[in-house]
Amino acid sequence: MLTYNNQRNTKMKKSLILAASMALIFSSCINDDNTDFDGDKDIDVSALTFTKLSTSVNGSGDEGFAEISAFDAKTGKLFVVNPNEQEISVWDISNPSATIKLTSIALPGTPNSVAAQDGLLAVAVESDPKQLDGQIVTFNTETQVQVNTYNAGALPDMVTFSPDGKYIISANEGEPNDDYTVDPEGSISVVNIKENEINTLFFGAYNGQTIGNDFRVFGPGASLSEDVEPEYVAVSEDSKYAYVTLQENNGIAVVDLGSMTITNVYGLGTKDFSLPENTMDASNKDDIVGNFKNWPVLSYYMPDAMTFSKIGGSEYLITANEGDARDYDGYSEEERVKDLTLDETAYPNAEELQLDENLGRLKITTANGDTDGDGDFDQIYGYGARSFTIWDTAGSKIYDSGDHIGKKTFELNPELFNNDEGEVDDRSDDKGAEPESVTTLKIGNSTLLFVGLERTGGVMVYDITTPTAPVFVNWLYNAEDIAPEGLIVIPSKDSPTKENLLVVTNEVSNTITIYEIK
Repeated sequence: MLTYNNQRNTKMKKSLILAASMALIFSSCINDDNTDFDGDKDIDVSALTFTKLSTSVNGSGDEGFAEISAFDAKTGKLFVVNPNEQEISVWDISNPSATIKLTSIALPGTPNSVAAQDGLLAVAVESDPKQLDGQIVTFNTETQVQVNTYNAGALPDMVTFSPDGKYIISANEGEPNDDYTVDPEGSISVVNIKENEINTLFFGAYNGQTIGNDFRVFGPGASLSEDVEPEYVAVSEDSKYAYVTLQENNGIAVVDLGSMTITNVYGLGTKDFSLPENTMDASNKDDIVGNFKNWPVLSYYMPDAMTFSKIGGSEYLITANEGDARDYDGYSEEERVKDLTLDETAYPNAEELQLDENLGRLKITTANGDTDGDGDFDQIYGYGARSFTIWDTAGSKIYDSGDHIGKKTFELNPELFNNDEGEVDDRSDDKGAEPESVTTLKIGNSTLLFVGLERTGGVMVYDITTPTAPVFVNWLYNAEDIAPEGLIVIPSKDSPTKENLLVVTNEVSNTITIYEIK
């Protein structure tokens, strides 16, 4: 294990592929909210240590055998989504330094997500084809015996419990088929566990409405209810509201769990990469690693994962702004800047701008940007913000990390910068590090935020106790892990070590890594 401080290491390793047992840990200061540790004690977060306890391999194939995990405090078991083998892998982590795979739970289809609470396991299962309604299947965590099956909407992609344990909520993405001839409505399913009933909520009431703030409805011939693709669910601390990311649409939906209604849908706006705090390396063909510049690009936040956190009495939503394009056989919005016809007035330097070493390689959307309808592009719009953002629950931006993720990973180890499974700088023309997942942990009076980087790899740690001014704490990087997909925290009160744990599941390397925080 190699440890890096907040200053740059002067003897950087030359090899990108580090020894499989090594982990890079970058440290500073910390904080976050989601679970409890030492009550209201003041903690010296700068003294916290992050120790890798184990890395285990799930499944036996190339990738797609370890995506999302859930921990059940009642049994002490870890449940891991294994889509390729259509099962849930069950792990004993009573000794997190020597985990043991116990068994597998066979499923009726491909699982996309798993959640556990109070001895009940919930699994989101898609149908074949995935445009048909999927299922939420529940199991007893002790016996792994199936408890119930609920019919959900098309392509349930993420499932979670409300904190009070009354509800199971799933985001049903409703993706179209490859030909884009079948596009089911996106939806949100809510299971009332006590009443043993499910309500699936649709967006038909919003058809024909203009949501605003760069909310996107752009699928061929699609209504808003068909176009929305619910991605991820975060539930308020009081279990009254569920907040759902609509990634491709660049928005968030709000669900009142009491009335079982979608009460609001709002857009998230765009990030301006011409501003000083928002530089990016936009090319993988400029022969410069970490070529941070400002560019005339607006980019949609398009968050994937989101978490709810209450800090200092205020409620926040924190998003990982991965970005995602629609790219199907029947319809694709994706193009490179060099292949656009740019408006001469808006871009008088278009020829230079569209060179590969400048902005030409950047992948952008053709669904937006021709503001006057004359066939050329008056504005370049990109995917994702290469950042995390803290919002209030009404969608107002409190803080965005700007270019910090890119610059900090480059500073600490340029050989990992915007890499794609080892190829340095190879994702600069796409979406950079691709912040994919987020979760929080409360330690005393402090709140830590963990941000998983799908492409660059590893987990960034920030102290967000002051939401308007987060502080970088750590970059947890384990060379055995490729493409972190899921993050969960296990608070000390539930932990087998009685210390806080972070569990990272990685979809390309099929690995499960456990860190101890103390």
